Amino acid sequence: MARKQKIFQVVGYQNSGKTTLIQYIIKSAKAHNIAVGTIKHHGHGGLPYIGDEGKDTSTHRENGAIATAVEGEGIVNIVATIEQPSIQNILSIYKLLPIDFILIEGYKQHPFPKVVLIREEVDLILLNQLKNIQAVISDVDLKHLKLSVPVFLRKEKAPFTNWLWGTQYI
Repeated sequence: MARKQKIFQVVGYQNSGKTTLIQYIIKSAKAHNIAVGTIKHHGHGGLPYIGDEGKDTSTHRENGAIATAVEGEGIVNIVATIEQPSIQNILSIYKLLPIDFILIEGYKQHPFPKVVLIREEVDLILLNQLKNIQAVISDVDLKHLKLSVPVFLRKEKAPFTNWLWGTQYI
């Protein structure tokens, strides 16, 4: 029977702490026996780093293969060239894997439940631009905004993950 995979986004501007938060969530999930997969949007221009230059898989792609995979000691590394990639393509692949919880870093405009990271007041615009915000993590005092979602301090990650594991997202 296939697992019911839950999806949760971590969004914010560059250098807002998304990767650090995701690392903490992954460690916490592992402690709760929750299998995590991650998807990161590479939105800063250029190709993502693959790291197999000079290897057979790189040569295969250079000669026209649209997908390559290398396996060893339980690790499978798959690289695919998709003409018009979408988050849905990636999620379809993840359905084949034993993952309980998918964390998406970035892809701000997608409709999945999300936490928004606010580092400074100019970032508050995200709260009006984005949909399906379930929580906010901030360095800025947001009490005056009277938000309808929980607000957590960046330096206190445990309260956020305790909230996350107690929601319907898991």
